[in-house]
Amino acid sequence: MNKFIKYLAPAATLLLSWGLQSCVNDLHVEPIDPSQKTNIEAYQLFNKCYSAFATSGNNGGDDNVDIDDIDGGTSSLFRQMWNSNELTTDEAICGWGDPGIPQFCYNTYDASHPMLKGYYYRLCASIAYCNLYLKDFLDKDATMSAEVRFLRAMEYYLLSDAFGNVPFSTVISADKPQQSSRADVMKFVESELLAIVGENPDDNQYVLNEPTPKKNGMEGYGRVDKAAAWMLLSRLYLNWKVYTGEERWQDAKDYAEKVINSAYKLHTEGAVHEVNGETWEFTAYQTLFMGDNDRNGSSEEALFPILQDGQRTTAWGVAQFLIASTADAGLHSFKYDQTAVNGLTSQAWGGNRARPELVKKFINSNDIPELACYDMAVLAGDDRALFDSKGRILDNEDVGTFTNGFAIGKFNNFTTDGSPLSDPSGNWADMDVYFMRVAEAYLNYAEAEVRLHGVTQDAVDKINALRNRAHAKRFTTSTLTLDEILNEWSREFFFEGRRRVDLIRFGYFGGNNGYNWTWKGGSKNGSNFAESRNVFAIPSDDLIANKNLQQNPGY
Repeated sequence: MNKFIKYLAPAATLLLSWGLQSCVNDLHVEPIDPSQKTNIEAYQLFNKCYSAFATSGNNGGDDNVDIDDIDGGTSSLFRQMWNSNELTTDEAICGWGDPGIPQFCYNTYDASHPMLKGYYYRLCASIAYCNLYLKDFLDKDATMSAEVRFLRAMEYYLLSDAFGNVPFSTVISADKPQQSSRADVMKFVESELLAIVGENPDDNQYVLNEPTPKKNGMEGYGRVDKAAAWMLLSRLYLNWKVYTGEERWQDAKDYAEKVINSAYKLHTEGAVHEVNGETWEFTAYQTLFMGDNDRNGSSEEALFPILQDGQRTTAWGVAQFLIASTADAGLHSFKYDQTAVNGLTSQAWGGNRARPELVKKFINSNDIPELACYDMAVLAGDDRALFDSKGRILDNEDVGTFTNGFAIGKFNNFTTDGSPLSDPSGNWADMDVYFMRVAEAYLNYAEAEVRLHGVTQDAVDKINALRNRAHAKRFTTSTLTLDEILNEWSREFFFEGRRRVDLIRFGYFGGNNGYNWTWKGGSKNGSNFAESRNVFAIPSDDLIANKNLQQNPGY
């Protein structure tokens, strides 16, 4: 019988009982109690450090959640990162009335926002898992410890990116953590990453494995190596000016180049399969977001895949969320079976859809015909324009009506070869979520190059590598601009949970910047909101619980 381990930390209850697919079996651990001796195995806790990115709890459907008093389905790390970075921007809007959703969509979030509270405590809890592992098992296995240090660095990066000056601790202690400045937290992230890629001579005992692309069935699939750390370093340096006031463009470019030149590569091969005399064709871009992306070849681009399985990781907040929340019964992401929606049985929630500003980055028109997503891509001349307009209008006139806005056909649970999925009922997703992928390195390189030297052929070539894959019109040195690079970030990565960060870096989020989108700031035509909203508020509950903390300016 599976048991669970409960570890009490400030404001969060941490439960450990889930096994990471492709690593080891499910956890079998004894409950922690102050009066009992507890025996936790290294691999069990190691798995929990990874699974914090994949599930909210310890049972199917995110039941038995890690964080007290927060719904498991909505409180997952990925889902709340996605909500905070997409619903607040020019890409996504949602008509659900769940507490916190309207405040995201209208940029009116505050210190009592329930979903930001969930995101904050989810990251704090995940950091606590890592701290516990490094306390008890640092010398168990050097590579495993390096991976846990990466996961903790990623979590601190996300925490400080979202909440600025945050509580910081690398130890397990009964004392309330002190608050660290955003600059200091990001410098810690930098030092950890440099150490685990072997570039810190004073701290390189725990080093990640060399970059090796993997797929399902290969040892270590789902675990990070040096390429993921290089990618996070590049991301960190690209945003360094936002976090510290100093520019690090050259460093961002250099670490992006390491990823580009590694064994990982941009996935450029589509898939073709014959079924009952009919030819199924999928573009290379589509294969990145399908139910068999763990084995169809596209994982050569996946630097950090969050593993999903229709039987073993039945979670509402990762792949299931992306596939189901962006579709209704009228969407057909699968060209070859018009009875199917998105590859999930009865999972089309009609929630998140496109704001018109996103669609216009592909087709700059108010008069777009009614098309299925695969036909929309043909009209746009870009494989990435996977919007469904059938029975819908472009505008988000009525936010509560899903058909006021185009549905998203980017994510689905179909397989490229028609092979069966792990869940025979089709209720749960197999699509792994590529939390980091190689395409980011190409955009990081191009943006850093332009900020350093202006538009060069080198920068154009990196952008065109993505556009070539998408069969889109190529840029030239006379047509590429920084603003077009920002648009390209959206074209390549829309609805993948990062847009807010890019808008802030370009100065187009909070403040009197004049860049508006539909319902920005709560106004139909868009209105500026305070620059202080570039950072979210520290949840009021934690300010009460920890007197070492001060609220961020503007809240």
